Amino acid sequence: MAARRALKAVLVDLNGTLHIEDAAVPGAQEALKRLRGTSVIIRFVTNTTKESKQDLLDRLKKLEFDISEDEIFTSLTAARNLVDQKQVRPMLLVDDRALPDFKGIQTSDPNAVVIGLAPEHFHYQILNQAFRLLLDGAPLIAIHKARYYKRKDGLALGPGPFVTALEYATDTKATVVGKPEKTFFLEALRGTGCEPEEAVMIGDDCRDDVGGAQNVGMLGILVKTGKYRAADEEKINPPPYLTCESFPHAVDHILQHLLSSSV
Repeated sequence: MAARRALKAVLVDLNGTLHIEDAAVPGAQEALKRLRGTSVIIRFVTNTTKESKQDLLDRLKKLEFDISEDEIFTSLTAARNLVDQKQVRPMLLVDDRALPDFKGIQTSDPNAVVIGLAPEHFHYQILNQAFRLLLDGAPLIAIHKARYYKRKDGLALGPGPFVTALEYATDTKATVVGKPEKTFFLEALRGTGCEPEEAVMIGDDCRDDVGGAQNVGMLGILVKTGKYRAADEEKINPPPYLTCESFPHAVDHILQHLLSSSV
């Protein structure tokens, strides 16, 4: 790998990396404190669409993570920004807990479809309504296209299969705003003063976290918590810069190898 600039920023995934629903990954809070003891800028980047940014922050604070709202960049934020830019009236296929992040958006007489993770709404009647809007020319905005995610009771379908079903049925392509899209990672870095070559991403999703970050020039560290499954690291090319057991191990590596010398 070519010589890189000194590390200035660390992007950290949330669910599956720092916590799994209401349980913290063992040692993650302490590891975050150690990372904060360095000069790096930290941003928390998540495709979570099940809850608003405020709900997410409340959950993290209950788990005793020292995180502030302005450090979190979510795919819901990116989707809201795109809806504002396009000035459309979306049919919001999102979990009810995510609706606060779309406050003020006009949704009557919809002329667009925004789809996230919405298990309660993923049934034939609602999906068919979205299908008909798309047939009439409405754009399809996917908050992300993850295949699956980790819950306490095991792996669960993500929004990706439902987005793909609507694309297939209508012969259209969704605009995807979350990870692994390049614009998502660049937006997350905006305001930090850091270039992708000065950043590393830590996550449990080989394609969306690690592959997406490496595609914009960051280093990617894959952790074996959350949705990780054996041999995930072989699913992308180039492979992850590092695959390790958990977030604390990733922090150990950063402190020992990425802050003292170039990669």
